[in-house]
Amino acid sequence: MKFKHMAVALLATAALVGQAGAQQFFRIGTGGTAGTYYPVGGMIANAVSQPGKIVVTAQASNGSLANVNAIAGGSLESGFSQADVATWAYTGTGAFEGKPKVTDLRMIANLYPESIHLVVKKGAGIKSVADLKGKRVALDEPGSGTLINARMVLAAYGVKESDIKPEYIKPNQAGDKLKDGALDAFFFVGGAPAGAIAELASSGAGIELLDISGPQADKLRADSPYFSTDDIPAGTYKDVAAVKTLAVGAQWVTSAKADTETVYQITKALYSDAAQKALAAGHAKGKLITKENAVKGVAIPYHPGAEKFYKEAGLIK
Repeated sequence: MKFKHMAVALLATAALVGQAGAQQFFRIGTGGTAGTYYPVGGMIANAVSQPGKIVVTAQASNGSLANVNAIAGGSLESGFSQADVATWAYTGTGAFEGKPKVTDLRMIANLYPESIHLVVKKGAGIKSVADLKGKRVALDEPGSGTLINARMVLAAYGVKESDIKPEYIKPNQAGDKLKDGALDAFFFVGGAPAGAIAELASSGAGIELLDISGPQADKLRADSPYFSTDDIPAGTYKDVAAVKTLAVGAQWVTSAKADTETVYQITKALYSDAAQKALAAGHAKGKLITKENAVKGVAIPYHPGAEKFYKEAGLIK
């Protein structure tokens, strides 16, 4: 009997050692392949993976809302979300009004500002958001942060969804339809330059970006403080003039259930010299993914692993 107990104990110890040394898998829900989340997610996954220890992968998704719901349901370890969507999920407000709060949602890092792009066909006679009445406008798919923000922008300018001919499609599909003359405008919220819009501008389709500024935008900012003023400089997209718009933070979120040491190692790796160089070289928004920006505009609790790193770096107390 004694030997039997010893054998069982040895097996249990071996299993624990095996678990401790096991490779951790950590997925990041991003967005559509034509947006900014997807390429940035791929860059981050490559930069923070530690072969044999932690394997981080990026996967396409419907965006912020879908990612938060997948984290809450346990089908994703982490994901990207607009700051407004993350805040609403945690507090049960906005798009999460009347739904269970996602109280386990935790912050890994604020990444970069996401600009609200309102792309219109040149010569369509659309000079302001109010001019969208009666037009064919794509608002992005359900589950995306863009759809929520598009509705907020329309409402701020007195445009109801019933005033337009809405379509609920991704930016790359919207770009194709705009080019073919089957669409007048589309919204996209993401880091500039966005792949789908850059491709559209380079194709010679003839596009403009619309200003989202003035009293209506100021009121929207006052009512929803997670919005900030933003500029998309001339030349960000081929032959497209500079515009003033609004932005919201892109954030990397996870669950309180995620392993503390894994999240600590990932956060630490994200701000290593090697990762910072790779991010800055890989995408225009990569230069903004710095440890100083990581703690800006954070309205939900940090994951203990991320918090440990930011405290060590002297960024939070």
